[in-house]
Amino acid sequence: MTLLWIACCLGIIYLPYSEIEEPFEAWYNATGKESRIDYYNGQVKTFQHAFELQYGIGYKISPETTETEFNVIKCFQVNGTKTTPIYSQPIFPDTSSFKFVGMDHLKGRKCELWRNVTYGGGRKQTFSLWVTDDGDGVEPLRYEMIGVDTLLDSHFDKYYIDYDNFRKDVDPAHFHKPKGMKCVGFPGPGVEHHLLLNPIAELMHKPAHMHGLFNHFKRQHGRTYMGHENEDRRDAFVHNVRFIHSTNRAQSSFRVGMNHLTDYLRNEVQSILGHKPSPGPNGGLPFPAKLYAGVEPPENLDWRLYGAVTPVKDQAICGSCWSFASTGTLEGALFLKTGKLVKLSQQMLMDCTWGFGNNGCDGGEEWRGYEWIKRHGGICTAESYGSYMGENGFCHYNSSEQVAQIENYVNVTSGDAQALRIALFKHGPTAVSMDAMQRSFTFYENGIYYEPKCKNKAEEMNHAVLAVGYGVLQGKPYWLVKNSWSTYWGNAGYFLISTKDNNCGITSDATFVVLK
Repeated sequence: MTLLWIACCLGIIYLPYSEIEEPFEAWYNATGKESRIDYYNGQVKTFQHAFELQYGIGYKISPETTETEFNVIKCFQVNGTKTTPIYSQPIFPDTSSFKFVGMDHLKGRKCELWRNVTYGGGRKQTFSLWVTDDGDGVEPLRYEMIGVDTLLDSHFDKYYIDYDNFRKDVDPAHFHKPKGMKCVGFPGPGVEHHLLLNPIAELMHKPAHMHGLFNHFKRQHGRTYMGHENEDRRDAFVHNVRFIHSTNRAQSSFRVGMNHLTDYLRNEVQSILGHKPSPGPNGGLPFPAKLYAGVEPPENLDWRLYGAVTPVKDQAICGSCWSFASTGTLEGALFLKTGKLVKLSQQMLMDCTWGFGNNGCDGGEEWRGYEWIKRHGGICTAESYGSYMGENGFCHYNSSEQVAQIENYVNVTSGDAQALRIALFKHGPTAVSMDAMQRSFTFYENGIYYEPKCKNKAEEMNHAVLAVGYGVLQGKPYWLVKNSWSTYWGNAGYFLISTKDNNCGITSDATFVVLK
């Protein structure tokens, strides 16, 4: 089977394990040593010019938004080297090892099925290609890869590419980058550049750059894995990096990026989502809307600027987010009362509130922590109780060292954005819950987060965080929220999230405390 040396087509890349469906348009000229692939309807354009310089040049043209520029089209370039040359990127796999399997039907068309099966390291990879041949050259319909761990009989990878509107006539002008456009080097570490420059290459059975990036990630984060765990971590890393790069090519209102969670398995990410809502009302007071009827909160508010917010912490692999949200609103309330910022103990709430329905690292609710503090006359500081461990511990405390006695706690009217603004304005940082199950949130980096897949009903919330302000950026209103996944996550541990449609449920289950 011989595929055309010069061709162009439309297509969609399907990455089920990365939750991605990405449209592309590709042009390929093997004889001219040039190719071009556009993603998401031309939002991102990549050019591979193997004929330039000794080892080729790759270009990427995409919008860039900074603090001073908004959606400015920029050109980035990478020069090939002897060890990592730039080559024209085929839009089909190398078929030299494929064998004819038989005739098949796909998309209502009769076609040939060709297959290449490889084995290595206890893994089986099956590459399948469906093509038609009308006598004037082979036309691809679908390329699919399925990876199976033969030891565990489980799938570690799957993706496929559907081809459409296949054309044999290619205008040479498509391979030329825009005239007069100045191209600069890629920002950030070089190990990731080739994946950003030519993302489809990894799917054409050229995983070297991805494996190199994983090794760099392990060194960067001081992680060492052996045997099967290394393969599992690498698989998770590959799926997550594919998701990150594809999401950024889609040019949404926020960016995602690699962080310390990039090699986490999905069940590990779920384990740090520890908000466990229970049905029925709690013992909190309703929000006093009439009391604040004439209050007009400012357009922008950031309690960090007033010294009311303690540094970002890391809950580790422990579903203790509820304890961080609880102490966060307490710390803010205590600051408003005394003018002093005191770090309070999350570990104390984890260790001591089991009798009130919380379950330490296995999750809980903020209001149950408030109830315990009300009953027992306060909470210890982090200094007096001891360091946060990221594990359940033995309850121990000296009542003489407790601070922040709670008079009551208030449930902000569910779904009422104005009520939450007033609560933040009048009472300081406020505990909120959200749906953080989406992969886009796991790898949030900056910008205003908006995820249509998010749920927003109170009973569907799974993560507790701390709202510390709100504002408007480029005409889009947002909540300013503190997470507890370390400063390596998000924007130094914080994120902006759109107020539109109560995205991810930020206003669905918010509480603040009133101190004695």
